[in-house]
Amino acid sequence: MTLISYPMAGLFEGFIKDSQKGRRLKQDGKKLKKDSVVNYGYCLKLLKLFDTHRGTPVSIRPQPKYSKSQLLAEKKYWKKFYTEFTAFLYKQGCYDNYVGSVIKCLRTFFNYLETDKLLPIGRFHKDFFVVQQEIPIITLMPEQLQFIIYNEAFENSLSPHLQRTKDIFVVGCTVALRYNDLVTIGWHNIETKNGQSYLSVQSQKTDTTTRVMLPPYVQGILEKYTPYKKRRKTIFEPISLHRFNHNLRQLIEMAGYTEPVGKARSKQGVAHQQLHPKTKKPYRFCDLVSSHIMRRTAVTTMLMHGVPEFVVKKISGHASNSKAFYRYVNLAQTFMDREVEKHFEKMGKVVS
Repeated sequence: MTLISYPMAGLFEGFIKDSQKGRRLKQDGKKLKKDSVVNYGYCLKLLKLFDTHRGTPVSIRPQPKYSKSQLLAEKKYWKKFYTEFTAFLYKQGCYDNYVGSVIKCLRTFFNYLETDKLLPIGRFHKDFFVVQQEIPIITLMPEQLQFIIYNEAFENSLSPHLQRTKDIFVVGCTVALRYNDLVTIGWHNIETKNGQSYLSVQSQKTDTTTRVMLPPYVQGILEKYTPYKKRRKTIFEPISLHRFNHNLRQLIEMAGYTEPVGKARSKQGVAHQQLHPKTKKPYRFCDLVSSHIMRRTAVTTMLMHGVPEFVVKKISGHASNSKAFYRYVNLAQTFMDREVEKHFEKMGKVVS
């Protein structure tokens, strides 16, 4: 029997359109975020490049009932596809985490064909395993953050645009917001009750609402921007993520956090040390910071200062079973072990 064949790229275009138009929804019934659909577009581009590379398009052949020989042939076909496609991605310069994200996207696509389009495509995509590398978390330690917040000489050494970057950074390291949420907060997000200020924001990514008490140093930052209330809707002047990250690396370098930390990315499980493209030297701490460090620093410092996990999760919006959150817990444990060791040393019992 001849199997009906559809070009995989064509079906993937339909998958993207259904995701854009809201015909395909998340499991909770909500529309997919724009960023997710954009990532699907990158995956489609890679599939088309792979089709060109191999000379023939990858095909999907739905069949209501496969014979044993057809099952074996399809299994072999998709096993070969996975091997050749991942090898193609590595030759394009991709590392494990990016290859893993592309494969996760493909598995989502196949699930869509099976559950939304009701195409009998088999379960072969379940064998597409996702490779991952755990990237070390970069955060500021509490004493480093305190220096940036309170050191007046450092503050006075900054240009006006770096002072604005510092203000955004300090607020982000306090309230644990994602960058997109942080730069869009307005005065309507600030609540005052019994003389105490709170920040109340709904996350664009998760739709969760957080309400965080603001310490005096954040309230002081906000007061600097009150003259701009009538000029713009947001508290902070709009700045692109690219420019913010550029400014932030310069800010952290000026703070003196320039120790070499290195950067390794793995391909098929083998780590490859990377050098800075401009200096050709190992990466420094300041070279690796980005907007993500704000949220990570906020969570880490709260845990290190003894704030209970459930409170930190409530503030950060992490799910109760979040794997990402427990990476912060592990980092905080290292800090606690160091402090306990100091205690034992003072007691005359040195921990070996």
